[in-house]
Amino acid sequence: MRLGAHMSISGGVDTAFDRGQQVGCEAMQIFTKNNNQWRAAPLEEKTLMRYHRRQAETGITPVVAHASYLLNLASPKDELWHKSIDALQVEMERCDALAIPHLVIHPGSHVGSGEEVGIARIVEALNIAHDRLPEAQVKISLETTAGQGTNLGHRFEHLALMIEGVEADHRLSVCYDTCHTLAASYDFRTPAGYAQVFKEFDEIIGLDRLAVFHLNDSKQGLGSRRDRHAHVGEGSVGLEGFRLILNDPRFEGIPMLLETPKSKDMHEDMENLARLRALIAV
Repeated sequence: MRLGAHMSISGGVDTAFDRGQQVGCEAMQIFTKNNNQWRAAPLEEKTLMRYHRRQAETGITPVVAHASYLLNLASPKDELWHKSIDALQVEMERCDALAIPHLVIHPGSHVGSGEEVGIARIVEALNIAHDRLPEAQVKISLETTAGQGTNLGHRFEHLALMIEGVEADHRLSVCYDTCHTLAASYDFRTPAGYAQVFKEFDEIIGLDRLAVFHLNDSKQGLGSRRDRHAHVGEGSVGLEGFRLILNDPRFEGIPMLLETPKSKDMHEDMENLARLRALIAV
C-alpha cells in the first residue's frame, strides 16, 4: 500500500517532498496553491523543474492534489458558481503541469436549493471544466463527505448521479474518506460491515472508480454527519476499520493519505504512519 499524508507547500510546491521524505511518505497529497485564496501566481519553469527532480529523487508517488475548499460547484449563486469553475480550471492546469493524476474535490453544498438541483449544478460545472480543458490528463476525484449542513456527497448515490451526468465520465474518480463515510452512516469497522459497505460502493459507483483513500479517524461517531478528523486509532473508526482497508488486495497501489492534525515537527504524521504500517499483515 502507498501510504502518506497531506504536506505543506510553504516555500514552493517542490518543498513538499522534503517534508514528505522526513515523515516517511510513499505517496503524498498537496494543495497546488494557497488554499485560502482564489488567485494563484503561475508556476514558474524553475519551480516545475525542482518539483519533478525532487519527486524523482524521493520516489514519492503518486502525488495527489486537493482543490481549495473555497470552491462550491453546487452553489445556486451564479457568481460563486462561475468563480468556482474558473478556479477549478486553474487547479486542473496546475495539476497537469505537475503531472498529478488526481485532483480531489468536495463536490459542493446546495445551500438550500435541494439535492437534485445541487447535483445538477455540479454536473454542469464539471462538464464545463472538461470542455475548457479537453486534453487535460488529471482526473477530478469526487470525495465522499460527512454530510454536514447541505453538503452533497455523503451518499454513494450522490456521487453515482454526478458521474452518470458527466459526459466525459472517464475523467472522474472517487476519493474515499474514512472519517467522512463513518460520519455519513457507513459502518465498515467489522468484517461483515466492511464487506457490505464496499459491496454497496461497487454496485452503486464501481470499485474501479476508487483512486484515493483519506485515512482519517473520526472524533464523532457513526452517523454524526460531523467532519472532525482524529489520529489513527484514537477515534470512532478504531484500528480494525483501518486494518480491513490496508489488507484488502483490491486496493493495492492506491494512495492512502492522512489528513490528521499535526504540529510543526510533524511527529504526529510519523506516529500515524507507523500505526498504519503495523496493521498490514506480512
